[in-house]
This record gives sequence, C-alpha cells and structure tokens, in this order.
Amino acid sequence: DASAESLSLTHADRLRFAGFDFRKLPSGVGSAAVTLEWKGTEKYVGRAEGVSSAFADLRLAVEATVKALAEFTRHKDVFELVGVKSVRAFDANVVMVSVLARRDGKPIQLVGCRIADGDPLRSAVLATLQATNRLLGPPSDD
Repeated sequence: DASAESLSLTHADRLRFAGFDFRKLPSGVGSAAVTLEWKGTEKYVGRAEGVSSAFADLRLAVEATVKALAEFTRHKDVFELVGVKSVRAFDANVVMVSVLARRDGKPIQLVGCRIADGDPLRSAVLATLQATNRLLGPPSDD
C-alpha cells in the first residue's frame, strides 16, 4: 500500500539531535547552540544568548532548540516556548518543557520531559524535541 509507505519514516528520514553546546562567557552571558540533522546531510542550527543563571540557562537551551526547529520547518510551523522547569520526581531530576505550536492557525500545547541525567541543559533540549516530535516525527538523540 503506497499510502502506508508514505506515512512511515525510515531511520534516515527522522529529524535527529546532532549536538548541543553551551558556553558561559566571562561577562555572565550564556550562549546555547543546538544542531539538528535531517537525512544525515542537512544541518539546522539554533542559537540563543542571554544572562546566565541556573534557570535562565535551561530557557536558553530550549530557545536555541526552538530556533533550530524554526529553521528546519522554514518557519512554517511556529513554536513558542511556554515554559521550562526542572523538578524532583520519583527520586530523579526531571526537566519538563511546554511549547506552543500553531498548526493551521490553531494553537496546540505540547509537553515533553526528560530525566536530567547529569546534564540538565542537554535534557532540556531533548525534552523540547520530545514535545515537538508529535508534529515533526520522532527525534533521535544518538
């Protein structure tokens, strides 16, 4: 069935997490860069900068991810950060992200979460991708 084939994405057709870099500059500014990859060859980079603090750095990581997603979708799907939070649950630190998407003019609230296994900023990026994969297809973090 051709329609079933067109709906299933191969591993190479998924938007993939390709890299994350965060630098805290001597001036107290944080700089986040997220790289996403499509079909193994196309790269989309999002960057965000702002005053650095534990909470602000999480937000910068998510904002950089949202900008990379905007590049990937050629700004067709508009994603907006609603919030990001790190919480303690079930004996683990968990990063939760809420993103608002607009599809055909209608707002859709998306939520993703990820256990913050040693790197809460990278976990915030992956939680953002988990939230948005409902519209873009499942991302891979390898």
